[in-house]
Amino acid sequence: MNAARSIGLFIAAGLAEIGGGYLIWRWLREGAPLILGIAGAIILVCYGVIPTLQRSNDFGRIYAAYGGVFVVASLLWGWGVDGFRPDRYDVVGAAIVLVGVGIIYFAPR
Repeated sequence: MNAARSIGLFIAAGLAEIGGGYLIWRWLREGAPLILGIAGAIILVCYGVIPTLQRSNDFGRIYAAYGGVFVVASLLWGWGVDGFRPDRYDVVGAAIVLVGVGIIYFAPR
């Protein structure tokens, strides 16, 4: 259950960071209404809180593992929202990154 909880928190943090950043991007780069920028900022604050819910006390390890999740989530976001289709090198790279995340965060110590 701990692994499922951790993975869920990593996914939630990834969605919050990418989603918040995307809303700010839309506001500043694409002329979307200010309310989207404000919503993006609020979501980014939530992103800052979510990793603190991890059971590990190792800040560096949590953020290192999250970085890998962010790579994969960014590719999925680009594919689902912007229509950017990852190529085979993106997929292989993402798989390698996820293996690294698993080793960094879930290896027995």
